[in-house]
Amino acid sequence: MISPLTLLAYETNPITLEIAGEYPHILKCDTACHKAKNLTLAKKNRTLQPECQQCHVGVDNLALSPFTSPEKITSSRNSTITIKPKSKFLLPDTKKYPASHLLAAKESIRIQDDNLVNTDLMVLVSGGKFIMGSNERWDDEAPEHIESVDQFHIDLYEVTNAEYEKFTRNTKREVPYHWSNGIVPKNKKNHPVIYVNWYDAKEYCKWKGKRLPTEQEWEKAARGESGNIYPWGNTWAIDKSNHPYKGSTGTEPVGSYPRGKSPYGLYDMSGNVWEWVDSFYLPHPGNNINRGEYGTDKRVLKGGSWFDCLSYGCGLSAPTFNRSFFTPEVRNNSFGFRCAKSS
Repeated sequence: MISPLTLLAYETNPITLEIAGEYPHILKCDTACHKAKNLTLAKKNRTLQPECQQCHVGVDNLALSPFTSPEKITSSRNSTITIKPKSKFLLPDTKKYPASHLLAAKESIRIQDDNLVNTDLMVLVSGGKFIMGSNERWDDEAPEHIESVDQFHIDLYEVTNAEYEKFTRNTKREVPYHWSNGIVPKNKKNHPVIYVNWYDAKEYCKWKGKRLPTEQEWEKAARGESGNIYPWGNTWAIDKSNHPYKGSTGTEPVGSYPRGKSPYGLYDMSGNVWEWVDSFYLPHPGNNINRGEYGTDKRVLKGGSWFDCLSYGCGLSAPTFNRSFFTPEVRNNSFGFRCAKSS
């Protein structure tokens, strides 16, 4: 059986995949585009069928939360809907932590390619307990539970092309294949590096004297202590990240959405690129559902991206508890990373 998530790796290749049957562990509605046998027609169906507007961008470009019920749908592209799943845990309300750096992003400043972002900036994330996972959606995200991490630092930004270029020159490592003649594409120096696999990401972080964050560390940095749905809070907004539901066609400069920062001040923890983490794709503690995809042969990616993978059944990728997984050698135009460091 082919996992719908695995299909994402083939998006850039001219391959037609014939898929039969259904995948009940990810099919949470009856719309045509959530039927595995209709994946090849999903993009067409999504733009034609009103029923698909409940969780996809439809003909009038609605952008909705995965927790939105049909009666809450409005016709305004810029509308926001507040949904907070009831948690059984009573941790403190999410706090905003002072950034441990000197760079204060301003919404009026658009990051330009000739003003390189300092991606060495890191933020201190306090150790302790936080809410991880969710009971509201896919079974691999469940159960919602209390996790704990030691204090650590994590990069403020996703690793950029400009920084990765220094790494390839210093180590003679292979450059991303879409860099013509080994040169970063024009006007993309401040964009997150893409077409890097888990091994590339691990070696870059090691070269910088850092490491990849664990899935637990990444999720705490993204959602704070009290379980934010999105880095910025519990209200879905179309203008706080680079995501496909606003019509994105690719990456954007890191730090382009200061209003979408996490409680610790991190940029792009939702959207832009999926981020490799140093964790195997295994069930959360207390999850006894058997999935054939689980295993130590796969690594987790977090955070979602600009790419619309809803047609492949993976669900809205914006929430902080979302999980994707691939074998570590996979490279894709929506995969990137950031580094962490133990304190």
